[in-house]
Amino acid sequence: MARIGVIGAGYVGLTTAACFARLGHTVVCADVDEAKVAALGRAEIGAHEPGLGELVAEGLGAGRLRFVLGNAEALSDVDFVFLCVPTPTGPDGAADLSAVHAVLREARDAVRPDCVLVIKSTVPAGTTERVAGLVGRSDVRVVSNPEFLREGHAVDDFLRPQRVVVGSEAEEAARRVVALYAGTGAPALVTSSASAELVKYASNCFLAMKLSYVNSLAELCERVGADIGDVTEGMRLDDRIGASFLEPGPGWGGSCFPKDTRALLSTAEEAHVDFPLLRATIGTNGHQAHRVVGMVRDAVGGSLAGVRLGLLGLTFKAGTDDLRDSPALAVAALLAEEGAWLTGYDPCVSADCGPVRVLDSAEAAAAGADGLVVLTEWPEFAELDWPNLAAAMTAPVIVDTRNLLPVEKVAEAGFHLVSLGRPTAPR
Repeated sequence: MARIGVIGAGYVGLTTAACFARLGHTVVCADVDEAKVAALGRAEIGAHEPGLGELVAEGLGAGRLRFVLGNAEALSDVDFVFLCVPTPTGPDGAADLSAVHAVLREARDAVRPDCVLVIKSTVPAGTTERVAGLVGRSDVRVVSNPEFLREGHAVDDFLRPQRVVVGSEAEEAARRVVALYAGTGAPALVTSSASAELVKYASNCFLAMKLSYVNSLAELCERVGADIGDVTEGMRLDDRIGASFLEPGPGWGGSCFPKDTRALLSTAEEAHVDFPLLRATIGTNGHQAHRVVGMVRDAVGGSLAGVRLGLLGLTFKAGTDDLRDSPALAVAALLAEEGAWLTGYDPCVSADCGPVRVLDSAEAAAAGADGLVVLTEWPEFAELDWPNLAAAMTAPVIVDTRNLLPVEKVAEAGFHLVSLGRPTAPR
């Protein structure tokens, strides 16, 4: 088994460290946040990610996992160093690689001979080959190994991945990285570093395209009297299309899709490649929040000024506590701009979010409201006590942007229900 250093104890770094420890490797995970390092040493992960806390506790208890402040221990006396540092969107839309560069410069004098530096952070095509010069050592290789972790499913995605992608111009180093995942049984693709880097962007941007496509399709369904549920069900039966990412919603967000679409578009522009499909994908997503607000405005009578709305769901998707680039919050901001008063409930959010006063239950968010808006697809929202909610509201109106709710039960409770891409019953 290998000795592994992980730089960065964020979402990707922590999952990488804990899961490699589960696979039997010895892992030291470094971060610059003293409070976070201390909490992780007590197996307090501070994030909603099923199974991750248990894996951290297991690794600590077995002595295969340690957390340290500063990078020195995670760079020295290890066989592999995984860079799991942020690559946020820069002012020009391109990925900001300053954290990657800083670690590689630090690694130049710290790593042992034959150590492999693995870039797990999402970086533009060509980065791995270009930044190898920052290390400047012929006895140290830099390899790309992009992550494909879904929030809310990260542990399962790491330990039972659909594929492991490793890119390097040094095949021996790439094969050594592949061997670290032997316990997962996953198929491996070994390719050039640029190809491996592009796999990550290509995958995320394709999924974003599917979501933007189905949101536009839902709008068309509303105009022509079709049902988006029936349309997408017919699409899913074609195995060339696949079943996933065909649910309409208030838009896509989170920590990956927004920055990755912008970064890939920036890469294409830098390479003088016109990519109108990706540009349209981003533009369509920007339009979606405004479209949802228009549906809410129409549902409550034509004006949002002084209207009390209860928002169900604030995170960017169910199964996570992540609010980054949440389409729910984008919708909330627009509703507030038009004068709406907002209360909200989310199973993983306790603090107020911008203009949204966060309450401790869906019932509390609904009390006295002129309408409800479902913004995140938490399964428990489909099981609410609809007659009780209707009785508590000033006006029983629901805009379901996730097509999550049981239509017949909601209607029987007296609600006027508006869904994306579905015919709306007259009041």
